[in-house]
Amino acid sequence: MASLKRLQGLTAATITPMTPDGEINLSVIGQYVDYLVKEQGVKNVFVNGTTGEGLALSTQERKQLAEEWVTKGKNKLDHVIIHVGALSLPEAKELAKHAAAIGASGIAGIAPFFFKPTNKDTLVAFLREVASEAPGIPFYYYHIPPLTGVKIRVEELLDGIKEQIPTFQGVKFSDTDLLDFAQCVKNHKEQFVLLYGVDEHLLSALAMGASGAVGSTYNYLGKKNNLMLEAFAKQDLALAQQYQVLVLHRLKQS
Repeated sequence: MASLKRLQGLTAATITPMTPDGEINLSVIGQYVDYLVKEQGVKNVFVNGTTGEGLALSTQERKQLAEEWVTKGKNKLDHVIIHVGALSLPEAKELAKHAAAIGASGIAGIAPFFFKPTNKDTLVAFLREVASEAPGIPFYYYHIPPLTGVKIRVEELLDGIKEQIPTFQGVKFSDTDLLDFAQCVKNHKEQFVLLYGVDEHLLSALAMGASGAVGSTYNYLGKKNNLMLEAFAKQDLALAQQYQVLVLHRLKQS
């Protein structure tokens, strides 16, 4: 069931907890949810993405994690976004259909990155097939060219995409091309959610007009980043800069 709230603010890209023998550890997901909400002030999650090593997991493992996050997050989390991207189109479609069936807030997908799409039309066709399996929930494009090698500009991709993918809701923009991101904001912010995915550059993205952010560090630095968002919203740039520098220092130490 899709959330009625617009996805904004911080979204934690969740890790996949494992047992010592290499099995996924579903038993701690409930504690994980409570920790994010109570200790970090983060009420949105992005499951089975890069941080969660989703592409290294089996389809069954990805489904189990998705189910557990949706179940344990009910009435606690605002959004549970399930990443369903895969090299295999049938696998991505299967994961999308499953995410919709279990009540995920939305789904996200990356570009296929072995046989890469070389133009917008090919990429949109792939994403359309995936999104069509979950027609009742929002679809987000996960743009991460440093890993996929697919460098089709997002601003170009967004132009007319709603006609091709009616459920298209926005982008997780995990790249440092702030010119492309700025063009997305300029031309599409009213229509789409624009979530920045490079944690170290969050303040820069906020200045460009980001709707929110998705990242791994919001698992443990959510509170500090929320304070930065609050300072920025109050136009206290000096304080926002202090929090950004503090976060960068913590990242270097970890």
